[in-house]
Amino acid sequence: MEAFPLHQIAVDKLLVYINRSHTFIHSAVLICMIVYRVSSFLFNKDSQAIPLIPWLLIFSSELLLGFIWLMKSAYNWRPISRSVFLERLPPDDDLPPIDVFICTADPVREPPLKVMNTVLSSMALDYPPGKLSVYLSDDAGSSLTLYAIHEAWDFGRLWIPFCRKYAIKNGCPEAYFSTTIEDHGNKIGFQEERKNIEVEYEKFKERLRIAGESIGAKSSQDHPAMIEIIGSKDPVIADSDNAKMPRVVYVSREKRPSHPHNFKAGSLNVLLRVSGIISNSPYILVLDCDMYCNDSTSARQAMCFHLDQKMRSSLAFVQFPQKFGNISKNDIYDAALRYIFVVMWPGMDGLRGPILSGTCFYIKREALYGRSREKDVDLVQLKQSFGPSNEFLRSLKRTSHSDNKVIDDQDSVTALLQETRFVGFPTYETNTAWGKEASNWRSQTGWSSVFCNPQRPAFLGSSPTNLSDTLIQGTRWNTGLLEVFLSRFCPIIYGLGRVPLLDCMCYAYFSAQPLYCFPVWCLAIVPQLCLLNGIPVYPRVSSPWFILYSVAFLSTLGIHLWDVLRTGGTTRIWWNEWRVWMTKSVTAYFYGSLDAFLKLFGVKEASFVPTNKVADGEQVKRYQLGIYDFQASTMLLAPLVTLVILNTVSFIWGIGKSSLAGGWGELFGQIFLSFFILIVNYPIIEGMMLRKDKGRIPPSATLFSLACSFLILLLGYTAFF
Repeated sequence: MEAFPLHQIAVDKLLVYINRSHTFIHSAVLICMIVYRVSSFLFNKDSQAIPLIPWLLIFSSELLLGFIWLMKSAYNWRPISRSVFLERLPPDDDLPPIDVFICTADPVREPPLKVMNTVLSSMALDYPPGKLSVYLSDDAGSSLTLYAIHEAWDFGRLWIPFCRKYAIKNGCPEAYFSTTIEDHGNKIGFQEERKNIEVEYEKFKERLRIAGESIGAKSSQDHPAMIEIIGSKDPVIADSDNAKMPRVVYVSREKRPSHPHNFKAGSLNVLLRVSGIISNSPYILVLDCDMYCNDSTSARQAMCFHLDQKMRSSLAFVQFPQKFGNISKNDIYDAALRYIFVVMWPGMDGLRGPILSGTCFYIKREALYGRSREKDVDLVQLKQSFGPSNEFLRSLKRTSHSDNKVIDDQDSVTALLQETRFVGFPTYETNTAWGKEASNWRSQTGWSSVFCNPQRPAFLGSSPTNLSDTLIQGTRWNTGLLEVFLSRFCPIIYGLGRVPLLDCMCYAYFSAQPLYCFPVWCLAIVPQLCLLNGIPVYPRVSSPWFILYSVAFLSTLGIHLWDVLRTGGTTRIWWNEWRVWMTKSVTAYFYGSLDAFLKLFGVKEASFVPTNKVADGEQVKRYQLGIYDFQASTMLLAPLVTLVILNTVSFIWGIGKSSLAGGWGELFGQIFLSFFILIVNYPIIEGMMLRKDKGRIPPSATLFSLACSFLILLLGYTAFF
């Protein structure tokens, strides 16, 4: 008799019909635009006034925008949603063990209290505690973080039983005690016990505060390996399941300035080896240090897919959305990443599944080992792929499905930790395939995945709430994305023949997204320079070709508005997303692309700056009020202000010239383009001219941008005309 399914799929047929219809119509319009652009240059005498260089820049920009849009359309082909049946899971004794990986790199930008809340929430997952191991990677080698995890373990001795006793879903103490909503508050003795636990939590916070003042939040990029099983020397005898604790392991890999350490990917590789020796669980949950477990049942939800008989052999990971608890009503920086987790990932889920998002996913350990783990591979080949640790190589041939073993022999503990330190050496991966084929955290083209988006967010974190952190984070992300596109793993080259075409298109869009910077920069400068010189680059208003450009423009705006409104957004959010896209295109996408190309040619080495998790009170207040905060470096502000100044000049000049000398029909497209850029970026005008508060655009940035605008006008006229 076939078992009941653990999950089900729902397809919105109306949405599929609308998306596909728009794709076909918009594609036809884009083809006609290409025909117009080529024919008008070759055969229409009126267009001969367009110099070759401006024409090439505009045409190449339109082609690139069309290519990126075509790749993006694959996300809309078959979006689906999923639901799970937790009650159909096997008994706890039959559930597979899970390892949890949490990474932190800077105790200043990532305060230990926030990190420990993530650790505690992971320990409080609604899962058999004997089948749960939590690993914290501390790349800073911070004494404060090590002290904090010991304190978290001690507090967890009270917190974990409390969560299990009252079935608390939000296992993060800071978030739990900050809300007035109680979980199962009607149970006898709940209120008193909750109050006592809250008192203990305040004591825990105070101890960390005092330690921060005495020890200091120091970090080092040159330190030996430090690996410790927390609480292993504490003889705890548990009388019930509620009193059992998950295993907690602190891992600080060895770091030396002379050896590359590959940032977060390097940390995850070390955690994979260390956990393989200690617990070797078949499934792994990966979390950022500020992304706490908001729903304790997330592990069971993931197992509804991993244990499904029809998909378990090919399923690599279950991706949950990143959601954030500090998002304002209008989300002026698009901090919620709405489009990714509401449109793109459900769309990919209808194909072979979403891309690995870096956090909030349950992945099969086997999927990270690749082909080199096959049973007929000899020992020499294994060492070439996975390094020289015999203990780790033995773990490749077995996966633990039993509870955590209690290691009470001190000699055994010492030997075990010595082996884990060995696999944490910076030279361990030298001359091996590790990180290339054996453990590839960037692409999983050989497996399928699923997207699980439950009504209650499984994980909650904090997103940047100021412009500077948003753009710095975006630059880092886009550097990595374009590196993939420029590498041998380029989706449209490496993926074809390995995965279906629509999946290749999805991967290609995501990795090529930073290239938006080129058409946005060109279309914000070249038509404006032509406008200042009286040269039309778009069809006359009376021309039938003008209708094509109008349809393409309105179609793009309209489908985006439809996506926002159908997913619970507002027109304000829709407009803010347009603004953020323009802002990122000329800053984060541009600098990310520049970094990727410099690294490709060996001009620049890779670098990593963790996103600041410490919120500034004034900046948070402005964000909640919907006021832009322009406290950022001139390097980030100058591109924005320069383009606004340039478009202001061209718009005023175009209006004046058309009013006095005529030519509205020929120049209307360029005048409207400048006007659209200005109204979308009105906060920049406001920040330059109207605001006097601390968050305004500094006068020095405005003056520098004025000089840049003048230089663009001079160089553009010299080169183009």
